[in-house]
Amino acid sequence: MLNFSVLLALVPFLLFLILLLGKKTSLLIASLSAFLATLALSFAYWQIKPEIALNSFLKGFFIAFDIFLIIFGAVFFLEILKKLGIIESLCLHLESFSKDYRVQVILLAWFLENFIEGTAGFGTPAAIAAPLLITIGLSPITAVTVALLGNSTAGVFGAAGTPIRVGFSGLPTAQIPLPAAIINCLGFLVPVFMLWTITRGENRKDHFFEALPFALWSGLIFVVPSAVTVFLGQEFPSILGALIGLFLVLLSIKLKFLLPKEEKTLRPGTNSPPFHWSKVFFPYGLLIFLLVIGKFFLTGGFSITLFSGIKHTIAFFNPGLAFILAALPVAFFDRQEKNFAWGKIKFAFKKALDPFWVILCMSAMVQLMINSGSNFSGLPSFLQLMARGFETRLLPFFSPFVGAFGSFITGSVTISNLMFGNFLKIASEVMKFNFSYILALELVGAAAGNMIALADILSAETVVGLKHEERKILKGVILPCLIYVLLVGIVGLLFYSR
Repeated sequence: MLNFSVLLALVPFLLFLILLLGKKTSLLIASLSAFLATLALSFAYWQIKPEIALNSFLKGFFIAFDIFLIIFGAVFFLEILKKLGIIESLCLHLESFSKDYRVQVILLAWFLENFIEGTAGFGTPAAIAAPLLITIGLSPITAVTVALLGNSTAGVFGAAGTPIRVGFSGLPTAQIPLPAAIINCLGFLVPVFMLWTITRGENRKDHFFEALPFALWSGLIFVVPSAVTVFLGQEFPSILGALIGLFLVLLSIKLKFLLPKEEKTLRPGTNSPPFHWSKVFFPYGLLIFLLVIGKFFLTGGFSITLFSGIKHTIAFFNPGLAFILAALPVAFFDRQEKNFAWGKIKFAFKKALDPFWVILCMSAMVQLMINSGSNFSGLPSFLQLMARGFETRLLPFFSPFVGAFGSFITGSVTISNLMFGNFLKIASEVMKFNFSYILALELVGAAAGNMIALADILSAETVVGLKHEERKILKGVILPCLIYVLLVGIVGLLFYSR
């Protein structure tokens, strides 16, 4: 009876995988189907109390709305900057620091992507970087592959901390950021993966070794500042790590520190347009200022008690508000057309709707699974049953692979955390592991899994004009992803073997 219940608890996840990978339906259809399957099983087999089902849906709605504001604000902010040419100006100016294609790739696919991931996330970095990498001289497939590699490490604290804030919603998260930041230092290898990708074949082995010190240095000057600044809060490590790292790498280039001795180019350079530092850095500086103000002065929130005593806390501050407030003055003082800001607001609203519906389905499903123990059948909850499959001493090793798998199928570190965070917590408590460390391992694995996220591959393919090249692109990112996740798993085992 219990084994049959375990199989039924897995049905929503199996249905999700079959629809997404087998039938190739959209993420929304797969998520909605998984939620409806969970709802049906909750009533028909678990005999859940009706008010518990309603509360679970409402709590899922509040979680989804929280992330809707973040995505809406981030897209609005980026669209304003793109329309005014601020991002393009910054990219072209970064290229002017060095004509070496290896240095240019790391500047764009590592530092710029990390900053965009820290502020916006949700596949935006790869979609922005891939076309820029083609202008350097990379082939479309190589450009997409490199862009996907860069859309990884910063995802631990992506979109102003959304993977922790929303992905682990309802769980105690105060002790997760620090171990996650420390483990995430393994991400210093990502620029090396990029370098290997762009120098493979055509007798370019010397190109790789000449630039290897610069790639290692570039990796370190992002991950170390990210770890050091984690005490400020989960909103800041990826943003500040990218900005500090960018400053240090530009200084390194100017001083010719660890640069390849001979510049290698793939195509003739182009002249950079006039660059105005104030125009570029005012919106970013204002954004960071507003995030700091919100983080430290708008603390706390207010609780809503739902029908059966389940509570949800709505925070006074949402990072999406900082994005909106940072973008508005830029749009107002530098608008180029009538109703400029209004058009971008409508665009951002439409872009944020798809993730909202997906996260609503997934978070409502997870809340149903959590609360399904309040039933008339006497059965344990969905998650308690599923957690039994992870009650093993190898849990620290498996956790990052679970996170990476979640990102692979959903295209989101946040949704991966929503799917798997709760039952990994239950399993870790049964096995007497510190659940904060287990969730930190899952979180870092999910960020690494962003390299192979199907949704991000399709998005990046679209912006560079590729079609049906998923197999070739996956072939280019799968090995770096597996190495990354394997190292995270080994670190987890070593920590618990002491």
